[in-house]
Order: sequence, then C-alpha cells, then structure tokens
Amino acid sequence: MRKIIFLSFVSFLLLLPFAAPVQATDGLVVKPSIHSVGKTLDRLTAILKKKASLYLPGSITGPALNKVGKKLRPTQVLIFGNPKLGTPLMQSARSIGIDLPMKVLAWQDKKGDVWVAYNDPAYLAKRHGIKNRDKLFKKMSGVLNKLTSKAASR
Repeated sequence: MRKIIFLSFVSFLLLLPFAAPVQATDGLVVKPSIHSVGKTLDRLTAILKKKASLYLPGSITGPALNKVGKKLRPTQVLIFGNPKLGTPLMQSARSIGIDLPMKVLAWQDKKGDVWVAYNDPAYLAKRHGIKNRDKLFKKMSGVLNKLTSKAASR
C-alpha cells in the first residue's frame, strides 16, 4: 500500500510541470504567452484602447524596476480600469480600491517562457466581502480571461 501511495505521489510530481493554466497562488490567474513580455502587453494595450470605456493610467516596466541597481528578467505591469465597473464595486466595499484599477503582470522566467497573471475577480469579491455584485465579478472574470488569452496567443 505504501508503495502505491509513493508511486502516485511521484507521478503527481512528474506531471505537475505540464499543468496549464495554473493558479500560482490564491486569487492569481496565471497563463502562458507565446509572445515576448513587451509584445504581450503591447497587444493587450491595443485591445484595451479599442474599448472606449477603459482607462489606461500606465505601466511599469523592467527597465524602470532595474533603476535600483538590481537585475530583473523582462517584467512589465499594465494598469487599466473601467470606472463603470469599478465605481459600483467601491460603493459596495471601499477596500477594493486597493486592488483597483486592475493590473496585468507579464514576466519571463528562467527558461525564457513568458507568463501573464492577474487577480481573479472572484477572489477580490471574497477578499473584500462583496456579496451583492456577483454578475459584475463574473463579467470581469470573463473579460479578463478573454483579453489576456487573446493578447497571449496568436
């Protein structure tokens, strides 16, 4: 019996790297991108600019992060929001303002693979105790999934 449990555990560990998309930590949606970090977020920015109701305050890039004298593989954060969606959420719980506007992080790992991550809106609802905006959080989840998948793929 111990041998079967051990072999099952070893099999799990061997297959773990092939699981995708991954939840890296609670509330973080992570998926691979076939593009470079810059191109992934450029594609996402272009998609977002077509949405008239979205607000794009800016981004933080690796070179800006490297100014502190530390080296960092390619990394960028894109910040964007939709006041029509964010305002009702803040009316429900002001604390969600710490997580808004939304951010999408893209980075390159040691192997050269590029990843895209964002906060799962369902997690934000739970984190801030918002129970009266389920439709809104579901819409946000669908939109973020669609936009990041489009930016990260062909």
